[in-house]
Amino acid sequence: MLEAARDLFNEIGYDETTIRAIAERAGVAVGSVFTTFASKADVLSQVMDDRVEALYGELDRVARHLRGSVVDRISSVFAIHYDFECRRVKLFLAHVAASFSPTLEVTTVPYGHNARFKTMLLEMIADGVERGEVRPDVDPDLVLDTLMAAYAWNYRLAAQRGADAVAMTSVMERQVALIFEGVRPAA
Repeated sequence: MLEAARDLFNEIGYDETTIRAIAERAGVAVGSVFTTFASKADVLSQVMDDRVEALYGELDRVARHLRGSVVDRISSVFAIHYDFECRRVKLFLAHVAASFSPTLEVTTVPYGHNARFKTMLLEMIADGVERGEVRPDVDPDLVLDTLMAAYAWNYRLAAQRGADAVAMTSVMERQVALIFEGVRPAA
């Protein structure tokens, strides 16, 4: 059922995918979907949660080898994310869209609530403070929110212009540099 849902969300998007279509593609009754999930958003949430393990496999292999400034390391982590999510970009766009639905179920995990990713970024920001690249009085959560907002905003390039991971990474690198210019210690 989740594989059918993943494929449909990626092929036709969130709005056009229905519980009935998921059930038909999976070869199960519509009631079977609702036995397991409260809503279409919950199905998408589970699909995304299942995918995140593969992403973290990639990040775990690479993150410990990242060198350079906090800007370089954070830009690299976002590049990995863009590369991963652009493999099924419509699926990720569906996840972002569903995350801002006013009827979101309390059981649905929306975009931006990935504790593992947020912790990774917060650790990099803290390391930037320790290394003197980031002011010690900075609000790490505000920097994180700004990074996550830029990351999600850049998907408009994929949705509206068909941009790929390379194009979005290029924009994100400039945004990360700009954000960290604002939190750099005074000379």
